[in-house]
Amino acid sequence: MKKIISVILSAAMLFSLVAVGFTANADDATTTFAVASDLHYVEPREELEGPIDDPIYWYANRRAAMEDESGFIIDEFLRQCAEDDNIEFVLLPGDLVNDGRVIVQQHIDVAAKLKNFEQESGKPVYVINGNHDNGAGENDFKYDDFIENYYQFGYDEAIATMEGNCSYVAELNDEYRLIAVDSCDPTKSTEDGMTSDKVDWVIEQAAKAKEDGKYPILMMHHNLLDHLPVQRILSRNFIIRTHFTTAEKFANAGIKLVFTGHEHCSDAATYTSTKGNIIYDFATTSLTMYPTQYRVFNLTPDEIKYEARTVDKIDTDALTATVSGYTQEHIDLMNAGFNAYAKGFLKAGIEYRLALGMTMEKIGIAEGEPFYNLVNTAVTGLTDILEVPLYGEEGSVEALAAEYGVELPKTDYKTGWDLATELVGAHYAGEEDFPLDSDPISVFFKVVALILRDDLAGIADDVLLGAVHELLGLENGITTEITQLCTKLMGRATAVEYLLLAIASPLLYEFTGDHDGVPDNNGTLPGYGVEGGFSDVIDNVTGIFSKIVEYLKLIITYILKVFTF
Repeated sequence: MKKIISVILSAAMLFSLVAVGFTANADDATTTFAVASDLHYVEPREELEGPIDDPIYWYANRRAAMEDESGFIIDEFLRQCAEDDNIEFVLLPGDLVNDGRVIVQQHIDVAAKLKNFEQESGKPVYVINGNHDNGAGENDFKYDDFIENYYQFGYDEAIATMEGNCSYVAELNDEYRLIAVDSCDPTKSTEDGMTSDKVDWVIEQAAKAKEDGKYPILMMHHNLLDHLPVQRILSRNFIIRTHFTTAEKFANAGIKLVFTGHEHCSDAATYTSTKGNIIYDFATTSLTMYPTQYRVFNLTPDEIKYEARTVDKIDTDALTATVSGYTQEHIDLMNAGFNAYAKGFLKAGIEYRLALGMTMEKIGIAEGEPFYNLVNTAVTGLTDILEVPLYGEEGSVEALAAEYGVELPKTDYKTGWDLATELVGAHYAGEEDFPLDSDPISVFFKVVALILRDDLAGIADDVLLGAVHELLGLENGITTEITQLCTKLMGRATAVEYLLLAIASPLLYEFTGDHDGVPDNNGTLPGYGVEGGFSDVIDNVTGIFSKIVEYLKLIITYILKVFTF
């Protein structure tokens, strides 16, 4: 009898230990997944062609997107996800293809890649549409076509859908539930279509998730929060309307994580509701553009950990077997570091796009029309300064600046374009770190000031005083000489320039640095199990107040320079 009791007690103790072990594992359970956005897949061409005067990136395009390489970048991303045993599933928040409204084959190709990944890895993929993926025109790839093509990537597991668009809800695992909402306007190419009905649907689904003991994760293409200074003004088609009101509702509905794309930047933004609930919007950059980056998230109830990973290589043998025209230099550079190659491609594409936009044809003023000479002189002067070398004894920005008493700090940048595109690339890559007193920003300010002086003086000489010069037989350049003389006598900056800096300084402060307290690419945040409260509201108000004070300091600094000029 004692032996029987002893066996029973031993079994009970063993069972309790095992149960404790299972409980501990459940408490420590980690959900790990990858997020990549804006794949913008394009079928590769048979042969490279390009319009850009560049020794390496002559085939770059105005979108600065690596179209011919896009499929191979996607393949490498999926390979990395398959080989990482910790990654359980993949989220793709829109723009899976580039011309998806009209080119169905792009959708077929991407779906085939995702299907092959799921079959080989056993890891599910969840998608939502972006503005490049479908439309409502007569010949467009419509929302029901999108659902049919990508049915096995979330829609086959849907526990709820929304009528008339691509929105759905799916269980990710025992802890988390995905709410994928179609944020696109079906009739307009980039504008958001986040209607009040969709907002209410998201809140309803978040409430159901909470009732079922699940944490709701939201995925949509358009941004929920600002990822640029005053994005609703500067880039209004990339962020949903009434975004602060919507963020307040989503945060109070229990949504803590939102995954978006569209802006092509790697940026994390946060909002704290009036009830102290915190929501984070992770905008993920385009996978097939510099920095060819995606994020991996590790979630526990206590913590949200995330890191940025880079696609730093592709199968160049497969690339050259598909597309002809690559030189050995192209391949050597790609193999040495694909991310660095992608950065050069991005900078060449951005310069081409901006320069292309600064032509009289694009501006829309024809020769002979009023203001043609005025605008043409200004645009030509601007592009000339951006194109010439920054440094050198003759024919450089540095030499021109010396004529105005301006000294350029030494940097490694070659031209004004080189510096300007570097700042844009930093925005795409996230974790911007260009303090306003740094040499690159100082050079940027001074080049802008130089453009203001030399360009405006040139306009006066060539346009406003052109007839007077001709009548009196004077040489052009008198206004430029006067401007240079005034600069030497009165200082290196004008009151107008300081006033312009006062107006622009908050925008530059936000664009060139990351000041929201949330790391863009690698960080740790409170998990879904950590509830917000009054202290978070206080922290949020304090943060906003501190930012306003910083803005005022910047503005007042330059305003004082105007009055003490």
